[in-house]
Amino acid sequence: MAIAAALVVLGCLGISRCEQLSGGSGSFLHRQMFFSVPALAAMLCVSIPNYRVLCRFSYVLFLISLGLLVAVYFFPTINYSHRWIRIGPICLQPSEFAKVAYVLALARYLMYRDNYRRFRGLLVPLAITLLPVLLILREPDLGTAVVFLPVLFVTLFAAGARRIDLAAVLLVGLCVLPVLWTQMSAEQKSRVTALFEQPAAGQRPSDDAYHLHQAKQVRALGGLWGSYFTGQLTDDTAVYRLPAGRSDFIFCILGERFGLPGMAALLALYAVLVWRALVVAVATREPFGRLLAVAIAALIGTQVLINAGMTVGLLPITGLSLPLVSHGGSGLVANAVAVGLLLNVGLRPGYEVTNEPFRYVVD
Repeated sequence: MAIAAALVVLGCLGISRCEQLSGGSGSFLHRQMFFSVPALAAMLCVSIPNYRVLCRFSYVLFLISLGLLVAVYFFPTINYSHRWIRIGPICLQPSEFAKVAYVLALARYLMYRDNYRRFRGLLVPLAITLLPVLLILREPDLGTAVVFLPVLFVTLFAAGARRIDLAAVLLVGLCVLPVLWTQMSAEQKSRVTALFEQPAAGQRPSDDAYHLHQAKQVRALGGLWGSYFTGQLTDDTAVYRLPAGRSDFIFCILGERFGLPGMAALLALYAVLVWRALVVAVATREPFGRLLAVAIAALIGTQVLINAGMTVGLLPITGLSLPLVSHGGSGLVANAVAVGLLLNVGLRPGYEVTNEPFRYVVD
């Protein structure tokens, strides 16, 4: 909980800096602080009941999340995407909650089965994964969609799937990439090609490379120690303009404000959070709880690696937010629920075969 709280505070500091650079009124910061209250409540509420109760409803929650992913197409587009359900002042992004429902369903399916130790047994987990992936790709939201596959592979590996079968599935996936490329929109393709066509110093970036160019420039303006310690490099706020700076590119905003130490501290917090999730998984003797903790660790770690990689030019710009840090009520609450599930499993590491706790009997 302390790590999650520290990440939320860093996110608020980054949003505040973004508001300062863009001349905003602070409404986004106030909104993020407002959503931190239901996020904390959701975290605590999820950690109270036994997580085995949630196991019983995991498939139902997964089906509800799929229904919400379909429902987004019946609402007007926002920024040319069907990602949100807007009802009055409430704007819900179902894909954020679909990630949590997915790890619950995947852990439920794999907890007592052994057929995934054969190649044919991987078909059902793949189907469970492809259902939300295809719906999210249609929104379109490439960044969220690519998160599901690494989570699937890590969870299958932890469950005991054979490495040769996982390698075969990975090989098939690589062979399908050309087909996936033909189905991608022109905008999605341009984000990939812009990674390999970055402008040299002094050149004007193209439309596709503008976000990445500005992200690098804002980070460079902070220097080694950041503007918080050394002062702002220039008073011209135009050079600090970074679209989606409070959401997808908040990592660069924090780098500009707190320099390399701030970026290292942020990544260290995530590393400790993932490590603690794996510690919970090792200490848990119940299969559903163990796989759930591993899947959440993979979910958080994958998002951090993709977001950090794309903001520094190592990965294509996919539009993926930073867990617990980026602006957004749905993402904040959904990731708080994931942390609450980790707390739940960590509080109940015992093993049960029925309603009674398992006890060793000494003759």
